[in-house]
Amino acid sequence: MKQYFNARVAVVIVYVLAMFMSALDSTIVNVALPAIGEAFDVPPSATGTINIGYLVSLAMFLPAAGWFGDRFGTKRVFLAALALFTIASALCGIAHNMFTLNLYRILQGIGAGFLTPVGMAILFRTFTHEERPKLSRILIIPIALAPALGPVIGGLLVDVLSWRWIFYINIPVGILALVIGKVYLQEHLEEAVGKFDYKGFLLSLSGFSMSIYALTQGTIKGWTSPEILITGLVGISFMIALVLVELRIDKPMINLSLLKDPMFRIMSLISLCSAAGLLGMLYVFPLMYQNALNVSALHTGLTTFLEALGLMAASQIMPWTLKRLGLERLLVFSLLGTIIVFILIALSASSNPWLLRVLMFGIGFFLGQTVGAAQISAFKHIDSASMSRATTLFNMQNRLGSVLGVAILASVLGATDTVEGEHIGLLTYQYALFGAAIFLIIAWIIAMRFKETENKRKPQLQSEDVERSKGIG
Repeated sequence: MKQYFNARVAVVIVYVLAMFMSALDSTIVNVALPAIGEAFDVPPSATGTINIGYLVSLAMFLPAAGWFGDRFGTKRVFLAALALFTIASALCGIAHNMFTLNLYRILQGIGAGFLTPVGMAILFRTFTHEERPKLSRILIIPIALAPALGPVIGGLLVDVLSWRWIFYINIPVGILALVIGKVYLQEHLEEAVGKFDYKGFLLSLSGFSMSIYALTQGTIKGWTSPEILITGLVGISFMIALVLVELRIDKPMINLSLLKDPMFRIMSLISLCSAAGLLGMLYVFPLMYQNALNVSALHTGLTTFLEALGLMAASQIMPWTLKRLGLERLLVFSLLGTIIVFILIALSASSNPWLLRVLMFGIGFFLGQTVGAAQISAFKHIDSASMSRATTLFNMQNRLGSVLGVAILASVLGATDTVEGEHIGLLTYQYALFGAAIFLIIAWIIAMRFKETENKRKPQLQSEDVERSKGIG
């Protein structure tokens, strides 16, 4: 019993360490871009490739994570991805030019693409649906705290030591997670995994990478530029072909049939819209606060950090509110609260800083309950054999939502940018924040229809039960 308990605790520790490292890396690099550009004597525009390579490689290999975990074992694949991410971090730290740094960032992205879905599959196979709400109190740490700490830690490391330490910091965390995982994680393989879906992999490899590239570079190079138009249209064509191919084969790499489950489908859509709204807001607000209101980077970081504290507070009470209100009402009320706070932030952009900090805390508090409840409820009806594919699909949608949110709101800002050096006005940033609220309104509408969908499903299940009982009789 003691060994079983330790193994379960170890799963949580390893997952939190790995996700914290991965989530921290998504924001800590941004503050170091100017220092990296200066070190390698490249213009600021050229440093953007450091993040592009990472995001594109992550998107390329994320769809294959579920199959690899089922075929070669979730423990083996997870530890291999963790080792790759850690080694790539060390290589990024010793990179001697932009080419090698971009190459090592691509390796990091490949490791990150496998880490999250495989790690989530291990976690959800270890703990039952009834136990998962309590896990949210711990799992919010990598989700909320790491991205918020990224700019703060990154700024300190760049100022006190060197930009190279934003990568070196991953090494001790990765080694600790590897040691604990090697000792305690249990292996899991699926016998009926099927052959590797080469068609699906190649289509997703091309479709997702080209689509992510077009979305992230559209506002920089222009949405009407031939490069963006061709890349985007070809990427979308590949993704449409991917859907058609995956629906026709027995063992697809991306199991779209999982979306037939109303719980998984609706929670996935709510998570996608929530990710788009939150990441879009976190992209726009710091720019507005610094460029339009002339607030320092430090004070901007301290203001947005309150959102992470709100998320952590939400994680502590979410199990209670979920039990008290039920899933449907919790989603409706928490999303409505988030929408109101988003609108208040847009209207109060130039108000007292403490009011904005309270509102930032409110975003984390309300949206944290939405995200936590949706994540643990999405897999309620997913069996162990389908868990890896389900976590892969869920994470793909979240990643797509994040990129869509940033890309669309960046387009709102870019649409009014001038070529003569004039800064974007405060009103434009406010419009973009209203745009972020629209994503949450879509999620709220979906949540409002959730009860209706479930009620439609229940009579069908009851009628099926009656037919089965007649057959048994």
